[in-house]
Amino acid sequence: MLPPATEVKPLASKVALVTGASGGLGRAVAVKLAAAGAHVVLLARTVGRLEETDDAVRAAGGRATLCPLDLTRPGDLERALAAFGQRFGRLDILVSAAATLGALGPAHQITDDAWRRSFDTNLNAALRLIRMADPMLRCALAGRAVFATGYPAARAYWGAHAASKAGLEALVLAWAAETARTALRVNLVDPGPMRTRLRAAAYPGENPEALPSPDRAADLILGLTLPNCATHGEIHRP
Repeated sequence: MLPPATEVKPLASKVALVTGASGGLGRAVAVKLAAAGAHVVLLARTVGRLEETDDAVRAAGGRATLCPLDLTRPGDLERALAAFGQRFGRLDILVSAAATLGALGPAHQITDDAWRRSFDTNLNAALRLIRMADPMLRCALAGRAVFATGYPAARAYWGAHAASKAGLEALVLAWAAETARTALRVNLVDPGPMRTRLRAAAYPGENPEALPSPDRAADLILGLTLPNCATHGEIHRP
């Protein structure tokens, strides 16, 4: 009698780094990637919530490495990614899902500190990720990078958040143009409204049960990380 066939997972042997992995979209993506066979490095600030994501990854039959880190602290991300490279020797997938809502308010009342907080998390951290991950992703047989975006363009009181996300899109699309002749595929995903803590903070009076879970957008991101994905330099929506 023949033994049962072993399931071949599409991301088997791949190494993935997910930022913002402590909840919301980042957690949903981490679980999807792990279930597809990737070893997932979970990066976020809160250890307790990272451990909850690790539990979800294990429940899906996957494996993860926890990396508690504040993306906005100068030098910390660079040191962590250097150690990451030494430990794993490779990076196949980067998913940047970390984001901050920042302070909502009139444009003329945005303080330098509030502006800096929005840009540090939503844009500057992405620049550091690109700078450190680019060499490893280019060396991968099928390097994949996906950045979560989305902002209410030109909506009153969202100036700092919208500006930081618009900058993110411009940066990522420029990187995509620069890597068009390589095997690396770079994309953005605008998940739209989701049932997350970030959404609840922005719209406290909204019924969260009326919103889709992050799993829908996570499925889209998973597809963009697969080796057979040919899409490059685009903004996708579920």
